[in-house]
Amino acid sequence: MQSESREPLLNPNFKAILVLLIAVVIIAVVLFRNFIFQSTYLLKSFGELSVDPEIAFKNNKPTFLEFYAEWCEVCKEMAPKVSSLKEEYEKDFNFVFLNVDNQKWDNYIRKFDVNGIPQVNLFDKKGNLISTFIGKQEEFTIRDSIDQIEKKAKSHEEIINNDFSILKGNNKNKVNPRSHG
Repeated sequence: MQSESREPLLNPNFKAILVLLIAVVIIAVVLFRNFIFQSTYLLKSFGELSVDPEIAFKNNKPTFLEFYAEWCEVCKEMAPKVSSLKEEYEKDFNFVFLNVDNQKWDNYIRKFDVNGIPQVNLFDKKGNLISTFIGKQEEFTIRDSIDQIEKKAKSHEEIINNDFSILKGNNKNKVNPRSHG
């Protein structure tokens, strides 16, 4: 009888390369997790660093109010743009971020008829609603409205982009921002 020679299932060199490749991928994910998950991180930090809306509407500064959700892909896409605006204008503007999944903000969600996110509302110093942006917006569009906020009359402008997450109503025909399409 001839003995069957058994070759290793994987060549030792191939094993070493595979282990090295897996190690590189793990190290890259750990080192670049902020870049990879930047938008989600930004959304979470917005909520944590937000000015309380009660204070914002009483401190005689214009207010940038955004309704968002961490699951909203459009919100994630806009997060770096909003962060840039926040860095540039936060000395002169209140930046308020309200997560629609937090029941604490239900009264604001109803008050400002939020049925699609992201929704950005811009208010003048006196708390008058000047502009509403629903859905994906270009940074320059919002920046232009911020720059013009003191020059505009008290009329309300609404700009809607079809790229947004819809908030569906519940069985009682009330808007429930925790549902999405």
